[in-house]
Amino acid sequence: MKSRFSLRAITVASLVLFGASAAQAVEFTDPKGDDKGPGNYTYPTDGAYKAGSFDLTKFSAVKSNVDVDFQVEVAAGLEDPWGMGGGFAVQMVFIFIKTGPGGYTDAPPGLNIQFAPGNEWNKLVVLSPQKKARVTGEAGTKAAKFAKDIVVPNLTRGRGRVISGTVQLADLMHATGQSADVDSWSYQVVMQSNEGFPAAGDFLTRKVNEYEGQHRFGGGNDGDCDPHVADVLEGPDAKQSEMLAYTCGPDGKATKMATLKMIKK
Repeated sequence: MKSRFSLRAITVASLVLFGASAAQAVEFTDPKGDDKGPGNYTYPTDGAYKAGSFDLTKFSAVKSNVDVDFQVEVAAGLEDPWGMGGGFAVQMVFIFIKTGPGGYTDAPPGLNIQFAPGNEWNKLVVLSPQKKARVTGEAGTKAAKFAKDIVVPNLTRGRGRVISGTVQLADLMHATGQSADVDSWSYQVVMQSNEGFPAAGDFLTRKVNEYEGQHRFGGGNDGDCDPHVADVLEGPDAKQSEMLAYTCGPDGKATKMATLKMIKK
């Protein structure tokens, strides 16, 4: 029987990057077929949103010398129907990292999620098909509270089923004296959709409505109470259906917001 969840940390002694004799890595796998948000989200109807495009199946972080390479694998082959130039177009990945004590329990606008106490995040790596300048500009304008802790690779690329980007280790460190070991950190990966024309206050995120449309996910709520998330990383004590559960008030605001937990090896 296939396990619904597994994770493993690996030390890669044979990898040589930038003169380093060893690389440290952490890898997580996520169940296939759960790209339905809390359980009943549906894809937009446009053909660009191919089945499995937002189904997170694997995540890894590999540190070598001064860099950390992040890779996110999805269930469908990547395509670039919108001519973004990086090998993929419809996905946008948020990698929340807890590198040490403290951090944020809220998230950039447009995701409609929060983090449980004790599961705060310190750094956010964004893998987007948009140019780095667009992403950092939107972060500064719409997510100013978090902007200094949002890290965007100089180049984000898609190949096969893997979206990847490399950032400097120094950009992920938020306090002196904290561990620089990627396998000591906690992670949460949020699968969203690249939105070139977001709502005025949203950080390049695509909305979920009650009914799907050409460029809108369905199965949610037309208010602003549902998590705008297709898939997240599960852990032994962190089931997706429970983390993304939400309730709405009559005014369309959340009376219970989706609340995520960080995952650690």
